[in-house]
Amino acid sequence: MTEKIIDIFSNRKGKVIGDYKRSAVMIFMMKEEDELQIIFEVRARNLKRQPGDICLPGGRVEKGEQPIDAAIRESIEELVIDRDSFSVIGEMDFLVSPYNSIIYPFISTLEPQAIAPNPAEVEKILKVPLSFFMETEPELHEVDIVQSPKPDFPYDLINNGTDYKFTNGVFPEYFYVYEGNVIWGFTALIVKRFVDIIKNSQQQA
Repeated sequence: MTEKIIDIFSNRKGKVIGDYKRSAVMIFMMKEEDELQIIFEVRARNLKRQPGDICLPGGRVEKGEQPIDAAIRESIEELVIDRDSFSVIGEMDFLVSPYNSIIYPFISTLEPQAIAPNPAEVEKILKVPLSFFMETEPELHEVDIVQSPKPDFPYDLINNGTDYKFTNGVFPEYFYVYEGNVIWGFTALIVKRFVDIIKNSQQQA
């Protein structure tokens, strides 16, 4: 048995414990009028999930697919752009949400162009100058993440039973408001992290 365990784990790569839905998004930077713009999508109103919300291009990672490939595939489908019109710079920190999902963000430069997105998925494109995010602190609100056991939870198997003190948490919700457009949720959290990495790098230089 020891040899079998050694064989299993000696070259194994660790992964997140649990069954998570995986998605990947792209932070596109496009130069326009001598300023870098970040490309966002306003989701189509007929979509079942988050209609009308502002998000980054991207979508679900399919079975057997690498996150970067999903980000590229979904971006091309949603924005209707050519693969040779953008260059992937690299990956950013990924987000493990408290809602059983993992989001893998990537950074790309996009050649200046008129974008006519797929209307089935995207209502319109929103361009926001990178300088706006560099100069603007988002509004922060916190959401409580509370453990709420179901009625059949076996309290009799744990110390203190129904009086057990479950650990709860807090999740940050950031809000950016640009010309009346509200960017919030995971999208705002990812963009803030992107900007913080840039700012930290500048401070260390």
